[in-house]
Formats: sequence, C-alpha cells, structure tokens
Amino acid sequence: MPEAALLPAARAIFTPIIQSKDCGCRMNSSSLIRPHQQQIASLHQILELTLVGVTLYGSAWLMGVKWREEYYIAAIASAILFNFFAHHQGLYQSWRSQRIDIEARQMLVAWCLTLLAALLLAWATKSMTLFSRLAIGGWMIATPLLLISLRWLLRSLLHRLRQHGHNTRTIAIAGAGTLAQQLAHTIAANPWMGFRMNGFYSNDLPIDHVPDNTLGLSVRGSLAQLAQEARNGRIDEVYIALPMSAEEQMQQLISALGDSSLPVHVVPDLFTFNLINARMRTIGGLPVISVYDSPMDSYNTLLKRIEDLLLGTLIVLICALPMLIIAIAIKLDSRGPVLFRQRRYGLNGEEIRVWKFRTMTVTEDGHAITQAHAGDRRITRVGRVLRRSSLDELPQFFNVLAGSMSIVGPRPHAVAHNEEYRQRIQGYMQRHLVKPGITGWAQINGWRGETDTLEKMEKRIEHDLHYIRNWSLLLDLKIIFLTVFIGFFHRNAY
Repeated sequence: MPEAALLPAARAIFTPIIQSKDCGCRMNSSSLIRPHQQQIASLHQILELTLVGVTLYGSAWLMGVKWREEYYIAAIASAILFNFFAHHQGLYQSWRSQRIDIEARQMLVAWCLTLLAALLLAWATKSMTLFSRLAIGGWMIATPLLLISLRWLLRSLLHRLRQHGHNTRTIAIAGAGTLAQQLAHTIAANPWMGFRMNGFYSNDLPIDHVPDNTLGLSVRGSLAQLAQEARNGRIDEVYIALPMSAEEQMQQLISALGDSSLPVHVVPDLFTFNLINARMRTIGGLPVISVYDSPMDSYNTLLKRIEDLLLGTLIVLICALPMLIIAIAIKLDSRGPVLFRQRRYGLNGEEIRVWKFRTMTVTEDGHAITQAHAGDRRITRVGRVLRRSSLDELPQFFNVLAGSMSIVGPRPHAVAHNEEYRQRIQGYMQRHLVKPGITGWAQINGWRGETDTLEKMEKRIEHDLHYIRNWSLLLDLKIIFLTVFIGFFHRNAY
C-alpha cells in the first residue's frame, strides 16, 4: 500500500476505537490507541505469528514443494517458539522510545534462537529429512526480512498519525534544571516518539518562568500541582528529572503520584558522571546503573570477532605481496629488524605486544618514548613513506587474527604515553573497554599523528569514546570504507 494511503486507512481502522466510550477513565483525545492498547498489541502478535507460517507456505509454493501435514506442524511450532523468544527479547514492549535498529537486532536474535530451537526439535524427532532444504532455506531468510519490514511499516503508520496529532502522549517533566532541560531537548529532537511536553513543574522556580529559551517550555506549577493534574487526567505520563539533592521532594512526589493511574518514570541524575555506555541491569532483582560499561555483550563480541576474522584474512591475503616488498625495502634501506613489537594496552587495560614495520633507526619501548614529529631524524627514508601512508601498521592484521586487536577501535598508545595521559585526561582508560584497532573514528576525522599538545590528545580521546558509545557493525564498515579512501595519507602523520 502506498505511504500516502496509510493515513486514511489508519483513520478508518481506528475511528471506531476513538469513538468508543467503553473506557471509564478520562483520556486525552490525542491518545488514539491507548484505550485499546492491549487488544492492538495482541493483534500485532497474532499478525507476526501468522506471518511466520504464511512465509513458510509461500516459500514451499515458490519452490514447487507440496504442502503436507508436517509443514503445518513446523509452521505452528516455529510460530510458538518465535513468540516465546520475541517476548524474551522485549519485542512486544512499547515501541514509542525504541529505535528501529535496536528493534531489528532484537528481532534477528529472536529469529536465530527460533531456528536453533526448531532445528534441535527436528533433530530430536528425526524429522529433518521430511522437509525440502530449498523451501526451509528460503523461509529462514525471508521471514526475518518480512517481520522487520512489517514493523517498519507499522512505525511509518504511527509516525504519520503522530504528525497529524494522533496517538500522542502528553507528558509532564518534574524538575526544571539541567537534567530536565536535557530530557526536553531529547524528546523534542525525536518527534517520532509522539510525546507532547506539557511543561516543567518545580518548587524552586515561579510559574511561567522559562528555564530554556530554545524550547519555550515554561514552569506550569509546583510538584503538588503536578500530582493534582495527574489525578485529574490532564497528562498521560510523568517523567521525574530532579537532581540527586532533591531526594525528599522526589519521594513525596512519587508517593503523591501513587494516587493516579498513569505511568511514572524516573530519569537518573547522572550528569555528575562522565558516562561511557550507561545501561540498566539488575543484581538479584535490585536495579543498578552501569556508569562505565562496554557495548560488547556476548552477541556483539561474536559479531565483531567474525568481522575481524573475515576481513582480516581477506586483507592479509591481498597484502601478502606488498608486505613482502616492504620488508625487502626496509632491509635494504637501513640496519635493524624488519618488524618490531611494542608494548601497548589492550582490552581491559591488559598489556599486549603490537607488530609494526620498523620505520626508525631505533625501536624504542621503554618508560619514556619521544613521539615522531616533523623532520624527525630517527625516521628512515622508507619509514617516512610507510608512516605517511600508514603501511607500517599492516603487520597489526596478524594481531587482529590472533585476537589481541580489532580492525576498528581506538588506536593503541605506547605504555609510556598511556601512563602519562591517564593522569591528565578524565576517562582516558575507558577507551580500553573495547579492543584497540588499526583504524578508528579519531583517525578518519583527522586526529592522528603527533599529539604535541594536551588538546590534541583530548580530541582523540573524545572521538574514541564517541565510537564506544555508538558502536555498531555499520559504523565499523563506514570507518573501514573511509580509511581506504581518505584515511591512509594524512598531513599529521610523520
């Protein structure tokens, strides 16, 4: 269905729901779906489960396979398994504040677990030979693509509805300080979530005061007035964004909001801390927030390792002859070894040995190392070419294959430099939450070469931490692509 037809179709579907008077609670007119949210969520689950079975039928039909009783059983069993794993991945929770890329990843994980369980079940019942490999193979590939496409289509529909003022939620923000303003900016920058901000509520500022001129939101009243408006049904959700020092006010507000029937969310005041990849988790049911944490869970670690092995092997095979030529050139140009290993800090700050082509007349690896600079007499003739083109880093692909490095990640610094800058730059050692890389976000943005000022090193670390916060497989591929075309040669590489 064309996108332009989505909105009229949605209105036709949801008009009876809007006009329904069955819900006894007071509801904002903009909340189209909320009165029947459970029914719509159930309908969505049924639609996805049906899609799992229909895709299997379509795959069998396209492959010319006769639809038999065992295919019915496989479709039903797979749908049940997918429903279980989808719930486990949180796919049927509210989409309103969830990005589509995260949801797609959860969908793929749920589908892979479904396939694994289905294969084990087929093996245990000795029924694997009853199915066409072509039909099953097509079904395995097509189903997740269709499921993700369905979710994207539904999101597009909801986005269009929200653009026209439907299916929105009116939210109030308790607090008017830095945390509350940051929350307001985040909501304003993501209109697809469908949140309409009612304003700030604070005991410390007068009514109609505008704490943030860029958004124009004003203080609408005190925290007590917020609780009263919540009980009167004038807002849909409350976000408490009070500082840690307002603990007593927060407790009183939460207690007062307990007399309402709307969702209440607490935004942790973590602006005091320099967050890397904060995430929520539990210890024996007790919620905790990880202030410093790695984005590399078991799934991401496996994904990145597969990336390193596949691309690393390919690059080593392609560069084998150039590396041999470079080795001969180094040997003919100056005395000393072709390769040398330098101590670096790797994952979790553990010491590793990194391979490099020798580009200097020295192989420094002590407690004090002088960085290369323009006109450095220690650099050989061949070494100057290698350093300007980053070809001296090629042997580090053997570190990648061995597992001590990754193709993309923060560049490993000499141990001596680490010990110096970890004391001067806050959060410096957080770059070791992931494996060091041959290339990285800092390098393709121009922050490579000599760091003769503290500001240059700070900018490099800033880019490294940005990479850690925003890691994804697509970001890695983007960095590799840009490195190939713009990242090898740079004026700052000496």
